[in-house]
Amino acid sequence: QVDRYLYHMRLSDDVLLDVMARFQAEMVKGLGRDTNPTATVKMLPSFVRSLPDGSEKGDFLAVDLGGSQFRAHQVKVFDDGKQSSHLESKFYPTPKEVIQGNRAELFDYVADCLSDFMETKNLKHKKLPLGFTFSFPCKQTKLEEGVLLAWTKHFKVRGVQDTDVVSSLRKALQKHKANVDVLALVNDTVGTMMTCGYDDQRCEVGLIIGTGTNACYMEEMRHIDLVEGDEGRMCINTEWGAFGDDGALDDLRTEFDRELDLGSLNPGKQLFEKMISSLYLGELVRLILLKMTKEGLLFNGKVSTALLTKGKIEMKHVSAMEKYKEGLSNTKEILTELNLFPSEEDCVAVQHVCTIVSFRSANLCAAALAAILTRLRENKKLLRMRTTVGIDGGLYKTHPQYAKRLHKVVRRLVPTCDVRFLLSVSGSGRGAAVVTAVAHRLAAQRQRIDATLAPFLLPLGILREVKDKMRAELEYGLKRETQANATVKMLPTYVCGTPDGTEKGKFLALDLGGTNFRVLLVKIKSGRRRSVQMYNKIFAIPLEIMQGTGEELFDHIVQCIADFLEYMGIKGARLPLGFTFSFPCRQASIDKGTLVGWTKGFKATDCEGEDVVDMLREAIKRRNEFDLDIVAVVNDTVGTMMTCGYEDPNCEIGLIAGTGSNVCYMEDMKNIEIVEGNEGKMCINTEWGAFGDNGCIDNIRTKYDKEVDEGSLNPGKQRYEKMTSGMYLGEIVRQILIDLTKQGLLFRGRISESLRKRGIFETKFLSQIESDRLALLQVRRILQQLGLDSTCDDSIIVKEVCGVVSRRAARLCGAGLAAIVEKKRENRGVERLQITVGVDGTLYKLHPHFSRVLRETVKELAPQCDVTFMLSEDGSGKGAALITAVAKRLHNVGQK
Repeated sequence: QVDRYLYHMRLSDDVLLDVMARFQAEMVKGLGRDTNPTATVKMLPSFVRSLPDGSEKGDFLAVDLGGSQFRAHQVKVFDDGKQSSHLESKFYPTPKEVIQGNRAELFDYVADCLSDFMETKNLKHKKLPLGFTFSFPCKQTKLEEGVLLAWTKHFKVRGVQDTDVVSSLRKALQKHKANVDVLALVNDTVGTMMTCGYDDQRCEVGLIIGTGTNACYMEEMRHIDLVEGDEGRMCINTEWGAFGDDGALDDLRTEFDRELDLGSLNPGKQLFEKMISSLYLGELVRLILLKMTKEGLLFNGKVSTALLTKGKIEMKHVSAMEKYKEGLSNTKEILTELNLFPSEEDCVAVQHVCTIVSFRSANLCAAALAAILTRLRENKKLLRMRTTVGIDGGLYKTHPQYAKRLHKVVRRLVPTCDVRFLLSVSGSGRGAAVVTAVAHRLAAQRQRIDATLAPFLLPLGILREVKDKMRAELEYGLKRETQANATVKMLPTYVCGTPDGTEKGKFLALDLGGTNFRVLLVKIKSGRRRSVQMYNKIFAIPLEIMQGTGEELFDHIVQCIADFLEYMGIKGARLPLGFTFSFPCRQASIDKGTLVGWTKGFKATDCEGEDVVDMLREAIKRRNEFDLDIVAVVNDTVGTMMTCGYEDPNCEIGLIAGTGSNVCYMEDMKNIEIVEGNEGKMCINTEWGAFGDNGCIDNIRTKYDKEVDEGSLNPGKQRYEKMTSGMYLGEIVRQILIDLTKQGLLFRGRISESLRKRGIFETKFLSQIESDRLALLQVRRILQQLGLDSTCDDSIIVKEVCGVVSRRAARLCGAGLAAIVEKKRENRGVERLQITVGVDGTLYKLHPHFSRVLRETVKELAPQCDVTFMLSEDGSGKGAALITAVAKRLHNVGQK
C-alpha cells in the first residue's frame, strides 16, 4: 500500500541518470558569464586555489558563524611529516536578538566572543591569521572578501545583505583592538573539503548533508568565466540547494513537496535542499502520514494533534524509526509519544514511509554528486579516476542507513570513479584554519618565488642600457684599433649585394651548422617566371665525428656530397657551390673563411685558425671523384637575410633566433675600417653571441646564468647567446627549478634523479609548456615524461618560470636588434627608417610568445624605426645558393 502511495518517490537509476545530466547542465550554466545570471545553481568562486600540501605550519584562529552556536577555534598546524593539527574550541550561544538584529550588533558580538576566547587562551599578545567560516551564500571577488547574497537558516540580520562581511568583521575587531589578520572567508562546505584535504591529498570535493545541503569541488580555472585567468584550479561552491528553483525538477516533486514548500519561510526557493536536507525530511514524513491517516490507511483514520502540528516530527524521530535492528520498538515508542497509538501494521507502514523519504534524499544527493565527479573526471581527461569526497552534516553522520545508501548509489551511477568518502572532523572550524594556513603558505611562497624570478624581469631602463652597450660594442668591432679586443667581432662577409632578380642557373649548397648536414641542388630562374627550385638530402653527423679530427669531419662531409651527386645523377658537372658554415669565421674574401672557434657542441681538432674552404677542397682532392667550384663560404645568418632579400629588397638585416643567436646587416663600407674601400655596402656578420664576454652585462646575469655558463662546453664565452638562444634556455629553467625545489617551493622539496640531469629540459618543452592552448593537465603530462611528478600548483610555477626565462630572452634579443636598426637609421641619415628583418630559427618560429615579445621590444626601444619581420624560408640552403648566384653575377659584372 505504502509503495503504491509513494510510487513517485521511488527513483529508478534511469531517472537518477537523468537528474545527473540535468545537474551537469546547470553547472555549465552557472560557470558561464552570460548564463550565470539566470542559473539557479550559482557556482560561486571561493578563491581557494590550492589544496593543503602538508607543508603548512603555525598557529591560526578561526571563527564559525552559521549554526545554532557561534564557535571560536585555535588551530595549531604541525609540519611534522604526519600532517597533524591540534584544535581547541569554545562555543558561544547565538541569541535571537543578535541573529535577527542589525549589522553592528552581530559583528560586535562576534568580535566580543573572539576577544574573550583570545583572553582565555592567552593569545592577546600574538598577531594571528584568522579564517572566517560564514555559512551563507556569498559572492567573493577574492579570498578575503565576500558580499552576502541572502540569509538562510533563520538568520535575518538587517543591513548585511549586499555588503562585504569581512570588512564588517575587520571594523568590529579594530574597535575591540583584537590583534588579528583576517586572511580568508570560507564557506562551511569548502571548510569540509579542506579539512579532509589536509588528511588526504586526493580530496577535491566537499559535501554537507545536514540541516542544509551543499557541495563544492575543485574546478579548472579555464572553465570559470566569472574569474579572470585560466591557470590552475579554484574551489567552486555550487550552492546546489537552489537546483530546481526554475522548475527543472517539477516532474519529480510530489504533492507533499509542494505543500511543504508553501508552508516554509522561503516558498519557491531552495527546492532541491527541501527534498534532501534533514531540516525538511521530518516535516515531509508528517505530511505523508497526515494524508494517509485522513484516507483511513493509518491509525484507524484518527488524526491526532501531533499530526496536525507543523514541525512535530523531526529528523531525529525519522532516524530512530529507521533503526531496523531494534525492530519496531523505536517506531512504536515514538508514535505513542505523539499520541498516535499504532498497531503493528501501522509501525511497519510508518517505518517504510521513513525509509522511502530518506532513501529518496540519498538518491538525489548521489545523482548531483555523481554529476560533479563525472565533471572532475572529464576535466582531467581520465578514463578512470580515484578521488576523495570530504563529507559532514548531521544527516550523514547520525542516520543509521544514509551513508551506506549514498555510497552505494554513487558507485552505481559513476562506475568509472573510485570514490573514498572521508568524514570531516570539525570541518567549519578546522577547515577555515586550513584554508588560512594554505593562504598563509601560498603568500610566503609567492614572496620567495617573486624574489627568485625578480632578476629576470628587466625594466625598460635596463633594456635601454643593454641597447646602448650593444651599440658601443658594434662600433668597437668595426674600428681598426679596437677590433682585435672587441667581443662583438663584426666579421666582414664579402657579400656586397643583395639579390636583384636577374640571378639564374644551377647551384649546389652545403649546410653545416648543427647535428645534421644538408646538401642541396638549387635551380634559380630569372625574368617573369622567377622561381627557386630546391632538392636536398639530410645526413646525420655522429658525435664521434663532431668531436673527432678535422680531417675525419671533412671526409665525412665529402662522402655525403658524393652520395647526393650520385643520387641526383650530376656527378660530372662542375657546379658553383655555396658553403653555409654556421660558426664564427674570419673572412679575407668571399671564398676564404678562417674558423675563429667552434660553437654548438662541435670540437673537431685541427680546425680552429684554419681556412674551412681549403679543408673542403683538400677533402674533395683526397676523394678524387668529382670537382666543384667553391664560390662562397656563408654564415646562416647572412643566408637568412639573402633569402628574404630575394622577396623584399628592403631586407638588409638577418636574425637567427634558434639553437644559437646571431645577427648580420648591410653596413656602409666607409664604416668598416678593417676592409679596404669606401664605396657601397658589405654584409657584416656581427657574431653578437659573444656580447658581454668582457663583463659589460654582468649586472644582469643571474646566478643561474653563471651556473649554466660554468657547466657549458665553453665557459666564459658567448654569454649573450647563453641568455637568449634555444640551446640554453631549458638549462636555465632547470637550474631555477632545482633552486625552487631546494627551497621547498616545488615538487614537495624532492629533487628527482631526472631533474639532476643536465640538458633534460629541452627548449621544445618550453614552447610546449608555454602554449596558451595547453591546459595545466597537459603541462603535468610533459613534466611526467621528464620524470617530474607535479601537482597542479607545481605546473603553474613551472609554466611561470618558463615564461620569465623566454620573455627575458626575447627582450634581450630585442634590445640588441634595436641597437642595429638605430645604427641603420643613422647610417641613412633619416628621421624615420623603414626596414625589413629576415628571421629564422626554431625559437622565433615555434615558441608561442617569443616573436611577439621581440617585436614589441624593438618597437619600444627604437620608436623611429618601422621594422617588418619576414620569416625566412631555408636561409642556410636557399640563402647559400642565392649568395653564390649574387657573387657570380657581381664577378661577371666586374670582369666585363
